[in-house]
Amino acid sequence: MSNQEFTRALGYANAAFDLLKRSAIPPYPQFYELLYTYATGVNPSLNNRINAVFRSGVSPSTDLAEALYNEFLRSDLNERMSSVSERMHARIESVHDAIDAAMTTANAYSGSLQSATGDLERDLGGDAMRELASRLLFETRRMQDTNRELERKLEASRDDISALQRDLDDVRRESMLDPLTKIANRKSFDDGLADAIEEARQSGVPLCLMLVDIDHFKSFNDSYGHQTGDQVLRLVAMTLKSNIKGKDLAARYGGEEFVAILPSTDLKGAMIVAENIRKAIQAKELLKRSTNEKLGRITASFGVAGFKPSDNASSLIERADQCMYAAKRAGRNRVVSEDELIEITEMPAADVSAA
Repeated sequence: MSNQEFTRALGYANAAFDLLKRSAIPPYPQFYELLYTYATGVNPSLNNRINAVFRSGVSPSTDLAEALYNEFLRSDLNERMSSVSERMHARIESVHDAIDAAMTTANAYSGSLQSATGDLERDLGGDAMRELASRLLFETRRMQDTNRELERKLEASRDDISALQRDLDDVRRESMLDPLTKIANRKSFDDGLADAIEEARQSGVPLCLMLVDIDHFKSFNDSYGHQTGDQVLRLVAMTLKSNIKGKDLAARYGGEEFVAILPSTDLKGAMIVAENIRKAIQAKELLKRSTNEKLGRITASFGVAGFKPSDNASSLIERADQCMYAAKRAGRNRVVSEDELIEITEMPAADVSAA
């Protein structure tokens, strides 16, 4: 974790605890998560709701905090996973019951055959032979009916299990996506970066990391509202995703920050990708959907760092973060690589307080 990231996270944590204290809400983990998320601003819908509560003058309560947590942060993925698990368990139990019934019938049929074998070793009259044949025919038909029922249940189970597998795949994919922008979330990024670093370390192929921060996003949000801010986040996310390819991974890093993992890409190539994305973002003119009002253009600042053998995930992220802040200090709306970092750092600092 970079010093800047640590400072930001600490600020969010302090703000969350301050809100808990002022609202007299117990500092339970779920309520801390609720107000930490509010402090970061990553969930605009949640922020709108909490801001409305503050404006109304209603004193926050534990019940209200619980309701907000359940509405905005309690993921339904666990419930969906539990549902899939219960359906899988029920289907397996059904198959087990069918197999048990088939085994019971098979054992009974085997016993009937053994008994018939003993009878056939004796001289039987016509009536006894007909009775034996009738009994064996009945047992055979019962065995056939049981086998058909087992086949039916196995066929139904195969179809159900295929559907359950699709549901599990959907849940797995959703758990790795940011709900607002529909690109990879922080967990997916963390996992992807770990895999990319391991591959780069073993194969020796280049790897670069690009960090993107929307310029003046807080001011934009305050001026035009969170719904328009959400549109900006989705726009940047889709622009980022559409300008990378192959094994590259675009993710929302947090708030108005995005990140891209660029395997098999050296620093020069990563700079070209970043510059293309910067231009693509700047080229898009924003319109307020409700009024068709032109809101101008947005820009973003980029930091690009290349993997070194001594790197781990934290050190690589820290260098990309330093490059991104150097781009902010240099006037925003530009790309800075670690090769340029010393030169940019020596320039007079620009105000980055409004990011």
